[in-house]
Parts: sequence; C-alpha cells; structure tokens
Amino acid sequence: MLYKTRKILLLAIIGSFYAFLTSFISPQKTPIDFLTRQERWADSLLSTMSLDEKVGQLFMIATFSNRTETYYQQVENNIATYHLGGLIFFQGGPYRQARLTNRYQQISRIPLLIGIDAEWGLGMRLDSVIEFPKQITLGAIQDNTYIEKFGEEVGRQCKRLGIHVNFAPSVDVNTNPKNPIINYRSFGELQDNVAEKGAMYIKGMKKYHVMGSAKHFPGHGDTDQDSHRTLPWVSQTLSRLNDIELMPFRRLIADSVAMVMTGHLFVPALESKTNTPTSISRKVVTEIIKEQMGFQGITVTDALNMRGITAGLQAGEPELLAFLAGNDILLQSGNLPAAFNRIKAAVESGQIQMTDLDARVKKILKAKFWSGLNNYKPIEMAGLGTDLNSAQAQDLKAELFEQAVTIIKNQDNLLPFVNLDTTSFASVAISAESGNEFQKMLSQYANFKHFAIPYKPAADKDVAWVLEEASKYKVVVVSVHDMNSRADRNYGVSPATISFINQLRNKTKVVVVGFGNPYGMKLYDGVPNLVCGYEDEIASQRVVPQVLFGALPAKGKLPVSVTYEQKVGNGIQTERIGRVSFGPPERVGMNSKKLDEIEQIVQQGISNRAFPGCQVLVARQGKVVYSKNFGTLRYGVYEPVNDQTLYDIASMTKVSATLQAVMLLNERGAIDLNEKASTYLPELKQTNKEAMLVSDILMHQAGLVAFIPFWEKTKTGPTFKADYYSFAKDSLNLQVADNLFIKPAIRDSVWRWVQQSKLINIYDKSGGYRYTYSDLGLIILQKMVERITNQPLEEFVEQNVYEPLGMTSTLYNPLSRFPKANIAPTEQDAIFRASQIQGTVHDPNAALLGGVAGHAGLFSNVNDLVKLYQMNLQKGYYGGRQIFFSTTVPHFARNYTQRSHRGLGWDKPEVGDDKPVVASDASPKTFGHTGFTGTAVWVDPERELVFIFLSNRVYQSSANNKINTLKIRKRIHEIINASIVQ
Repeated sequence: MLYKTRKILLLAIIGSFYAFLTSFISPQKTPIDFLTRQERWADSLLSTMSLDEKVGQLFMIATFSNRTETYYQQVENNIATYHLGGLIFFQGGPYRQARLTNRYQQISRIPLLIGIDAEWGLGMRLDSVIEFPKQITLGAIQDNTYIEKFGEEVGRQCKRLGIHVNFAPSVDVNTNPKNPIINYRSFGELQDNVAEKGAMYIKGMKKYHVMGSAKHFPGHGDTDQDSHRTLPWVSQTLSRLNDIELMPFRRLIADSVAMVMTGHLFVPALESKTNTPTSISRKVVTEIIKEQMGFQGITVTDALNMRGITAGLQAGEPELLAFLAGNDILLQSGNLPAAFNRIKAAVESGQIQMTDLDARVKKILKAKFWSGLNNYKPIEMAGLGTDLNSAQAQDLKAELFEQAVTIIKNQDNLLPFVNLDTTSFASVAISAESGNEFQKMLSQYANFKHFAIPYKPAADKDVAWVLEEASKYKVVVVSVHDMNSRADRNYGVSPATISFINQLRNKTKVVVVGFGNPYGMKLYDGVPNLVCGYEDEIASQRVVPQVLFGALPAKGKLPVSVTYEQKVGNGIQTERIGRVSFGPPERVGMNSKKLDEIEQIVQQGISNRAFPGCQVLVARQGKVVYSKNFGTLRYGVYEPVNDQTLYDIASMTKVSATLQAVMLLNERGAIDLNEKASTYLPELKQTNKEAMLVSDILMHQAGLVAFIPFWEKTKTGPTFKADYYSFAKDSLNLQVADNLFIKPAIRDSVWRWVQQSKLINIYDKSGGYRYTYSDLGLIILQKMVERITNQPLEEFVEQNVYEPLGMTSTLYNPLSRFPKANIAPTEQDAIFRASQIQGTVHDPNAALLGGVAGHAGLFSNVNDLVKLYQMNLQKGYYGGRQIFFSTTVPHFARNYTQRSHRGLGWDKPEVGDDKPVVASDASPKTFGHTGFTGTAVWVDPERELVFIFLSNRVYQSSANNKINTLKIRKRIHEIINASIVQ
C-alpha cells in the first residue's frame, strides 16, 4: 500500500514537472515540439563538451559589480579556465551589472546561467533600483494575488537585467522568534501561508521565464543560530518536520518549482550522522528530496563558503560531498580551483560516474534552454534604469504595503478616526527627522501638532518636554522608526522610548505605529491602540495614515505570534469611510502618460505669462491620482508654489462656502428655496427685492445687477474717507491691504447699498428676468445664512463643513493663521487700494466686507478643497459621516430653468459649450464653478471625477486674460477626460 501511494505521488509530481516545462510554450507550438527542441539542444551541446566543461557547469560563483577592473578580469579568467556554468551577482548597480553580464557572456562558449539572491527584489542587492517589502511583510497580506503580482514584477526586472534564476523565495517556516538569519525573510509561522505565498511568488516569476528556488531545505525557521557562522541544529521530530517545515517544500515541488536549495543544517531526524549538514547528506538530498518527494528539478546548495559547511573540511571537500549527496549546482564555492580539481579527479577515478555527471549537466542545460539561453541576446542598455524603476513597480510596492498594514489593537473602535471636529491631534515621531513622510501624510487628513525626535531617547529627560506638550491633545499618534529585527537589541527601540509611550498613554489616548519587525510589537503590548507598519519605508509611511483615517481599509493580519494578546492571524479589519486616498491613475482606470500632458499646457501658460504658477489636482473614484504644483508665486522671484501655498479662490467661494451653508439650512428646513428672500430678511420688504425667490437668486435670474463697485463710495479721488478707513490696526478694524484697515460699520453700509441697488431691465421671453451672473445675490444669501444661524458665515461653514472634513487650510482672511509667504499674491491694485494685494482678498467688495463675503474671500489649496468636493461628489458622505442628506447635492446640481444652464448655485456646462473654462465633453451632470483670479473646480458624477485648478492669473493685473485666450483650464479638463480608459 505504501509503495502504491509513493508511486501515485511520484507520477503526480512528474506530471507537475512536465506541466512546468510546457507551461510557457507558445499556443502555436505543441508541447512535444518544445520538449523535443529542448532535448535536442541539450544533447547536441553536451556531446561537444569536454570533461572540464562538464565539471565547470556545476559551479555558480559569486560575483560583484562594485569592484575593480582587476577583480573583473579575475572573474573572466575563472569563466575561461573553469568553464563556469553560471554566476550569482551580489552588491553593485544595474548598469554595471548589465555591462559585466554582457562582457562575461561574450567570453563563455556555453551561455552562463545568471542568478541573484533577491528575495525582496533587486533592491536587496543593487543600488538605484526598487526594494520591495520583505517576506514577513508580504506574509501579512491576505489576498495572495498580490504575491503573484510581486513575483511577476520581480521576474520582469530580472529578465530585463539578464537574470535567469532568483534564489527566492525563502519558504522556511519561522517558528522561532529569535531566529537571527531567517526571521523577516520568512512569510511567517504558518506553514500553509508560507507554502501558498511561496507558490504564488514563483508562479509570478515563471511568467518571465525566471526560475525560483525554494529554500532552505529542510527548513531554517526553527533555529536561533546563523549558518553563515556555525552549523545550526534543528532538533524537531520527523512527525513535526513533516507537518511544519517540509510542508511548503512539498507544495512547491508539486507546483513545479525549478530549484530546491539545500541548507547547511544538522537535523538528526533526517540525518543521524553527527554534525552532518543536510546539504551534504545523501539521505536528505537524494533519498528525501529526489526519491521520496519525487523532485525532478535542480537541487542547488546554499553558499558553500559559509561556516556552517566549511568547518572541519578541507578545501574542495564541501563541493565534492555536496555533489555526491545529489546536488546539481554548487553555489559560491569557497575554493573554486580546489573544488573543480576534486570533482574532476573524482570523475577520472570513477568515484563519480560519467553518466551521473552527464545527467546533472544535461539537467542544467535544459534549464538554460527554458530560460531562453539557446537564443542568447545581450542586455539592452538603453532605458534600463527607467525600465527597472517604472511607475507601475513603484505603485506595486505601495499596494503591497496597503495590503499588509495591520491594526493589532483598536480600543473603543478609535480607528479609523472619524470625528475630526471634536478631536485635537498630535503626533510624535521617534528616531525620525522633522518633515518626515509619515507626519506630512497625517497632515493631509487633520490638523496635527507634530513633534519629531531625530534620535533614540536615552532617558526620560530627553523627551520630557514632548511628553508635557503632546499630552495636551486628545489623541497622539506615536510612530517609532529605525527599528530592527534583533531581539537581543530590543528591536532597535530604547527603554526610554517605551517609558515615554507608557507615560503618555496614561495621560491621553495614544495610537502607536511601529515601523519595523512585527516581533518588535511586543514592546508595546500594553498600548490599547496598536498598528504595525512593518518597515520604515516611505511607501509604508504614506500608507499608514491613509489607513488610520479610513481612506484605505486595514486588511493585514499578523504573520507571526508576538505575545499572548498579539497572536498569528490577529488583525482588525476596517472599511473605507469615504476619505480621499492617494495613488497612481492606473488604479482607477486612467492613463498616467496622458495626464502627463497637463504639464505641457501649464508650462505654456506660465511661459506666456498667463499666470506665474498654479496647482492642479485630479481625483477619481475617491483617489487623488494627480496633484502637482507648478511655477512660482510671482514672476522673476524664486518662490516656488508648494503644497502649502494658498490661493484666493475668488468666486469659487460661492459654492465652497455660501452654497454649502444654504444646502445645509435647506435640508434642515430653515431655508425654503421657493420662499421669498424677504421672508428671512424683512428689510428687503418695501424694496425692489421684496419678491425675489431664493431659488432665483441661486440661479442668477432674480434681476440683480452683476456688480457694483461699492468701494467708490468710500473714497474721494485717491483719498480714503476717514469715516470708513484707518491706517492703524486695532482689535476691531478689518484689514483691507497692507497698512490699510476698514471700520466694521462699513458692513452695514454695504448691506444698505445692496438693498438700494437697481435691478436689471432685461427680461426673458418667459417674462422673468434674464440670467445675469451676479455677486450681489451671494451677498444676500450670506446675510440670510448669518441671520438664520445667528453666526458669521465663516464660523458656520468652519464648524459644520470644514472641521468635520479635516479642512485645515480653507479660510477667510488667511493672514490670521498663515504667513504671507504662504499666500500667492494677486493684483497690483492701482485703482482702489494702491498696493500689491497678498493675503487679503482681491475682490474689492469682499474687501469692504472685511474679507468675508458670500461671493468671494475664501483662500485654500487643492489638497484641502478636494475633501470638500469629494464629499459633494459622494452625495454628502465623507470620513464616516453624512454631512448632507444623500439627495441634497444632486438636487442642487441639477438644472431647473430654461433661462440658463445653471443649477441651484452650481455652474454647469452648456450644451455645445465653447467656454474656455470647462471641457467640451464634460458630462451633463458635471457641476462646479470658476473664480476671477484664475481658478476652477469641476465635479463629474458620471466619471466619478474631481478636477481642481488654482492660479493667480490676476498677478499683476486683472486685465491679463491669457488664461482664457489660451483656454488653459478647458484644455486640461479635456486631457483629464481623455485619460480615462475604463
């Protein structure tokens, strides 16, 4: 019965290996064609080979691309002298390695098999390339299709660099937390997880004909010793080994892995001979791997220059013993001349049968055929760096961290953060510089007070000042950076850091984020809110805040057991709560190369002096996919636009502030759109505005004139009337410009002038007033909002809209909170204020109102505004809260009148629209607004799209209309629409 079971297993494995050989054959060619050609090529080459060439095929020696020319010539000499079968590259750079590979291949009669040990991608060994997450990070990912994507990308990069074998993955099951050599190189402690992820990694690489290698047989996970330094013991029983350590190898062998790497381990249950490493044990390599497990691929040793194998053996002896044990490839010989001569002599003496040597060599040659070396082509140098560092690869790295981030503890469901308006936030970054990526990303979501400690605290006194200040905030996010994987070194975390965290959590709510090895999370076991970011990488630092604020879901689970409370498989899953996240266009069906054309349009605008600089943001399906700053704040001065730059958004204020307030009051029943404005503002009775409907004001068809220069009433020629102005700042006066202030009573005067204003005498054929875009209507609506709420407009929208959304940079009168250097200047006002306007509102009537008006006055940047407009796109939902009823925004964004294209407050594209501010192909449901200073926002529900453009085109003169003649905003909007591919 046992014989039959083994026979069935063997037949299944042989079938799997056959599938491996044929899995990448072109559909036009039958499997037998491929196998026949492979067989013929290997036989033909083998028949021409001398004994020296055959022996040489067994060796893959280590080589580097960061050495001297003398070193490279020595490698060439080894290739020529010993007819090497391959090379395994270590430290260096991609261009240097590519040039050397081409050089070495040129001198080798039989193409070299090029390998690399790149468990987490080429960045493990080479500079100037991407370093992907470690295997323990990948072990936290629950969707293994991402592991296949990772393997595919690693395979693509290897193929591009002329690499045929990646000696990965490590399928050691890391059951010993003190393991000094595997640890983070393992997918974790669950054999099923390790096996499945190892198989998916290899499956991905196969797509580019790159071979993987399952290592380190029979499993290096349950040891606290390093085989580079000594011979580790694994003392588990055979039953335990079969259940845990060997299980991933069986899985990968059945899945047609190309290579199995044998480790330098002493495992008494498998090899009873004292201190015999498994790598030179015939019982292990031949009887277990090849015969019992039925492995038909290539067995390869771990590095033969490691102390775990060389101790007590003479030069060349480890290589001979490894071959006799059944290994096909001898990796990194400790003494190439001695090893070569030993094996050659063994063949000549009959200790090694020629038929056995030929069989091993033929297996290697067939692997070379599968890798494409039968049709060898040199590596193309042009574009190598770009190909290896593609945007798609960078995005994959971010995706892997997104999938891995693990919320280990979440007391009272604190995460994701929801109530931003009632919570004060601080962050403390330990062992990180100020301005680190983690804290910058936190600030995208809420108003944070940041503290950065760029060192490892040695004593409580080192962080006492931070403890005192940070404890004043309701929630403090503590991020611990520069951790390591050494348990004996406390994972790189100082005792004072732990003391600080424990003291702080006794004073306020604390969320600890560990950017390091998950085993190190045991240091924070008492913390009630705990998140593992796994690695101190920029990609991880950008992802974790998005998880904390619900822009991304938390999906990861611990791949290892850390403490009794932090067990393998633990991980609190959270959902997205509607906040914008950040990622590349391709994630949401957009073409990044098409979006790159935006820059050409912007640069044309800057070079033609349509505006000195701008901000452009594109978001789709809740993800910001394009957010860039261009140019400077003014011409001729190096003041680059940055993320913190604030722009005067002019008439975008109408929909960003006043309309938001009106929508809220409408759904609360406080404003009826079909009611007369005079119902809410009795002073309008007995005036020509008594019968105006709120809805008509919103649609700009109430008969109001477009604009009245009220400021003219406040001056006599160039002289500012003392009744209205002061040149001295005090607690009551309102700033109009530098060193010019206006008395608060002016607001009453402006309101009186609005009441007294004439109406237009232009009528629509229906008998109503013709559509006339008017600022005065929004001043009326502002007064209505303030009368109903008994609050200034700016306070009402701040409390009810901006603070709940986490909008920290959208405000009136920005000089109250931001330095002037952060604010883009507008016009050199020669008529009204006789000064350069910067930090105070450009619109003169809004200036008269103290900078707060219903039609203008708001300042912001694209990163803040996207929250507001994404909320409007999402029908009032954002950050886990329903700011508006789901029907409110769609109701206001519709067109209800034949007199114009407008919605209720919102601007909309006209049919056949040729206006220079909106795309000609904008969908009918699109809504938004523009601003006189050179701004625009367009929200397209059909495309799930938000486009925001901010500039200061009125610098230095509002007469500059090149932004419209060049149709900058329209063309950008059309590029955005054209970039959508699905």
